Amino acid sequence: MNKKVALVTGGGRGIGLGICEKLAAEGFDIVVSGRSSASKVADAVAKLEGLGADVLYCSGDVASAADRAAMLAAIKERFGRLDVLVNNAGVAPEVRADILDATEESYEWLMKINLQGPYFLSQACANWMIEQKQADESFQPCMINVGSISATIVSPNRGDYCVSKAGFGMMSSLFAARLGEFSIPVYEIRPGLIKTDMTAGVTEKYDNVIYNSDDLIEKRWGTPEDIGKLAAAMARGDLPYATGQVIYVDGGLSMNRL
Repeated sequence: MNKKVALVTGGGRGIGLGICEKLAAEGFDIVVSGRSSASKVADAVAKLEGLGADVLYCSGDVASAADRAAMLAAIKERFGRLDVLVNNAGVAPEVRADILDATEESYEWLMKINLQGPYFLSQACANWMIEQKQADESFQPCMINVGSISATIVSPNRGDYCVSKAGFGMMSSLFAARLGEFSIPVYEIRPGLIKTDMTAGVTEKYDNVIYNSDDLIEKRWGTPEDIGKLAAAMARGDLPYATGQVIYVDGGLSMNRL
């Protein structure tokens, strides 16, 4: 029997790699996509292969329709199936700018990568999953969207990022509603302060939030492994009857308290 296959966008580092590692350990074959050259993710690919996964790396930009089409064609040729889509790829603004000063160029760049790309990749993967489901009723795919607490927690110095993640959250709900009739669950994970290269430039700021304020209940940085564990549970099918749900992995940062 063919092993299940998971596509993880932005899977070569950070949260994406943490998810890939947990899925590989669960017995999935892995498709990693990203904008880096294959040589830059060679160590990550080797690590996943060491966990028993057959790994395909697709270099490309999720914001590019041509790159998305080429990636799916490569997956079909290599594996002939897709069981799990993990929309994880995303970028932060290159410059944090006050919402009164932010540029259209930054907004458009973020929206293309953080929302437009995942939206249309989800569309293409959903249609393929439906085809597989109709050909084999036992086929049980799912979609996992890795968003951000910035979907609901405002940061006026990076409003473009917040808007992209809020839209991403609605995308998750839309696909959950549309794919329900095919029994294809869609979940969203919203990480909080996770120790990755994306947060490296604001380590001092967030160290202060974590250790010197009452904002977090759990006084530590989150890790890619924390996100990977939840994604693996979703991919295994351990969250039945929960499509459309949003799970915050943020140490209690988003919890309303008095």
